Amino acid sequence: MESGTMVTMSTPAVDSNSDYDSSSGSGFSLILLSKSNPVFGCYMFWTSLLILKMLIMSLLTARQRMKTKTFANPEDVRGGLEVRFGDPNVERVRRAHRNDLENVLPFILMSLAYVATGPNPLTARLLIRIGASARLLHTVVYAVIPVPQPARGLAFLTTFAITCFEAGYVFVCCVKYI
Repeated sequence: MESGTMVTMSTPAVDSNSDYDSSSGSGFSLILLSKSNPVFGCYMFWTSLLILKMLIMSLLTARQRMKTKTFANPEDVRGGLEVRFGDPNVERVRRAHRNDLENVLPFILMSLAYVATGPNPLTARLLIRIGASARLLHTVVYAVIPVPQPARGLAFLTTFAITCFEAGYVFVCCVKYI
């Protein structure tokens, strides 16, 4: 940006409860990352759902361990049982949880950066909904009701492609600020 050029965002009338930052005098508003922005509201809803799903995966792992009496730590074993590893049911849930950590977190972070760029609202909401729904479907077909490929692969690739698109979009929008 050239010197002397001021960037402002058009915003609705500002009241005392808004996110308007008048302290800098720049006229910039943080409205993009406000619950008054429907795209950010959509992001917050789906992010909350994905985080809750990831937390539930921990409980599902514990449930499988109890059900199969497969405990990885000596302090967890009682009543003459031994430490065991490698139960296929426990390992499937653990792999699904690990896959979430590897894919949901980048999706959530990239989606936040994408929302902050002020993308087309319809496109942004569709990408967030489809990406999050694909991750939910991935968990169902991987850990809850195992389904043969390509179901899991398609669910993975859907969110992967959306995350890559968002990263590319953010990169193009922000490269001029380097």
